[in-house]
Amino acid sequence: MDFALLSRVQHFPVRHHSPRTTAVLQRWLERVKPEVVLVEGPCDATGMVDVLCDAQTRPPVAILGYRTDGTPSSSLWPFAAYSPEYQALKWARANGARVEFIDIPVGVSLAVDRDAPGLGLEAEVTERGAAAPDDTVPLTDAFARSQGYRSFEEFWEAAFEAPDWSPEQFRPVLLAWADVINAGPRQGYHRQRDAFMARKVLEVVAGGVAPEKVAVVAGAAHIAAFVANDVDPALEAKLPAGVPCAVTVIPFSFPRLAEQLGYGAGNRAPHFYQKAHDAHCDFRRATLEVLLDFASHLRMRGFTASLSDVLEAYRLAVMLSDLREKSAPGLDELREATVATLCRGDATHVDGFLWKSVIGHQVGQVASRIGQNSLQAEFWHEVGERRLPRTDSPESFALRLNNEVEVGSSVFLHRLRVAGIPYATLSGTGSRSQAATEAGGYAALTRVRESWQAQWTPSTDVALVEKIVLGDSLEGVTTRVLQERLNLAKTTAEAADVLLESVITGCPQTVASALRACDAHAATDADLPSLASAARALSGLMAYGTSRAHSEVGDEAVASLGEKTFGRALLRVREASVCDAEAVPRVLEALRTLHEVALSQPRADKAGWYVEARGLMASHAVHPATSGLATGLLYLARELPESDVALEVGRRLSLAVEPADAAAYLEGFLQVNALVLVKSREVVKALDDFLCGVEPERFVQTLPVLRRALGTLGATERRYLMENVMGARQLKDKGRAVKAVLEEKDKETLKDMSAELGKALDDLDDLL
Repeated sequence: MDFALLSRVQHFPVRHHSPRTTAVLQRWLERVKPEVVLVEGPCDATGMVDVLCDAQTRPPVAILGYRTDGTPSSSLWPFAAYSPEYQALKWARANGARVEFIDIPVGVSLAVDRDAPGLGLEAEVTERGAAAPDDTVPLTDAFARSQGYRSFEEFWEAAFEAPDWSPEQFRPVLLAWADVINAGPRQGYHRQRDAFMARKVLEVVAGGVAPEKVAVVAGAAHIAAFVANDVDPALEAKLPAGVPCAVTVIPFSFPRLAEQLGYGAGNRAPHFYQKAHDAHCDFRRATLEVLLDFASHLRMRGFTASLSDVLEAYRLAVMLSDLREKSAPGLDELREATVATLCRGDATHVDGFLWKSVIGHQVGQVASRIGQNSLQAEFWHEVGERRLPRTDSPESFALRLNNEVEVGSSVFLHRLRVAGIPYATLSGTGSRSQAATEAGGYAALTRVRESWQAQWTPSTDVALVEKIVLGDSLEGVTTRVLQERLNLAKTTAEAADVLLESVITGCPQTVASALRACDAHAATDADLPSLASAARALSGLMAYGTSRAHSEVGDEAVASLGEKTFGRALLRVREASVCDAEAVPRVLEALRTLHEVALSQPRADKAGWYVEARGLMASHAVHPATSGLATGLLYLARELPESDVALEVGRRLSLAVEPADAAAYLEGFLQVNALVLVKSREVVKALDDFLCGVEPERFVQTLPVLRRALGTLGATERRYLMENVMGARQLKDKGRAVKAVLEEKDKETLKDMSAELGKALDDLDDLL
């Protein structure tokens, strides 16, 4: 191919998502009137042009390319209404010109190793003028600062967006800018793309279209290479082979476009740029419209913001742009004028809520002709029917799980959570005491209220597209995910977790298989915490029904397995309690769990649990903390009278016992319910005798465990503890005497303060 022909083709360099570039491009296309329009974008997405140009499609939208070989990977090519590439497509369709994308295919783009040297962040810096590592100032920012601007975005607005350029002026200026950012050697990946796109352009010319009738709309760096004939065709062979993939179009949003700021898209405030585009790049009018929006937002929140305030802010913005020799105000002038006038010098309102309206929260719409996969269709149907949020901004709502409709909404949201589809996050249960809790599992079983925060993002649709390989319905995908987790489960607890999630997400198929897995694992599981966790899960299912429907697999099967698992856990209690300090926290938690199940579940072997707890209390072979916990649990369950508890505590805290063992016993003992325990005079006396009897040297050695044991006591527990200590030592009368002395001292202090205050007021009267 004759690559010299590239210089004869009509080229227009663009910057992505630039209203001014779009306006100038439209005038240029009207003058050139090409027969073929070639646009930077994945060449295998050319079939999506009709969808992008459909009357039902409303930007922002994005081309989505995703792998179809089971590997989760995808890429997005977003378009705003003011993106020059998008308007080039629209112009071609409206004027009967042939239009194609010419960049490397999606499969090749997905195959590129972005972490390879030369293809990562440094490449984007050279190609797009994006953000560089912290220790490097990008060339674009350095150039902007050399021209007296605070950022590259401010420079771009002032030099490229605001002035009213003609096509004859704009093209050479933008190419000159491309030469600036390409001053150093370009990265190999982008030169490979140059070679690929150049070949696609020359294929069109070779097909019989005159070079002068071919318009190429691409990034300025690529166009600069074409114009300078700086293309090495041999580099195309270095591109990797493509991976299996598919292409579609999905909605996009203004907040996601704003996140592309680092990509060099010049898009830090999409809604503002949309207003400028709609006003035919009249940035003064866009500034005034945004200020009117700001005033409306302020008034809605109870602030004073009149029309005269808006006009004053507008005048200030224009004045600032004139002082800075700009053609029109930009975002920096808009912000500064807003802070100075509408916000009376307080920037917190701008940062808190006003700037969000400059970014915008608009979500695009894709024409129905593109079709949605079954997961997308189900998602949007459920969102619409259940009136759930569908904007790209967080919205909070609550579900009361006392009716089928809201229970169904909960099941839907939990399926998305388990399937890994980003949309909603459980933010609480509606109860202050349970504001932060696990989203699924045991905590979700008896929940009667859920608070969620939902936000649609393009990642939601990306995930819905990618997950189609796992099933054609959300239930099917969730079932597949849970089945894979079940296959990897190695313990009874892990299988029980899958069982709970299966019930919460309404997946009966995995409920049945998880029950079988729990039974199989429990038969050989020697880990007490695992068995206890499974017993708690099964106990919850045995009591299931407070906020959801009963499982369809049969309650008797769950109850039978729950009884067996609880019995198997009891057989492991004493063996597991003979452990080192590292394993103690898990064992203590397991013992507490078994106690809760024994007391709350009628079909659990409560008597068997009490036998094991008494065995732990009496044993000196187990870790002392487990003995202490067992003592406290039996006392709270009224299985031990206070006198027996005091006797046991006294025995465990006697001078004959190693202080470290006594402290560990105390730590376990106080973990149960410290308030109830410190209310007991006899228990506190035994504790006091122990602390007073420890030798100083051994006390220092025991201090870390004692601090951990007593550090959990709150203000109320400490007050009861001190009162009982004073009572045990018969210090109450002395305490009253001390209190009386303190009160007298306080009275004297108050008299002195009153006298000083009176003198100060007299001096103030004299001055006035």
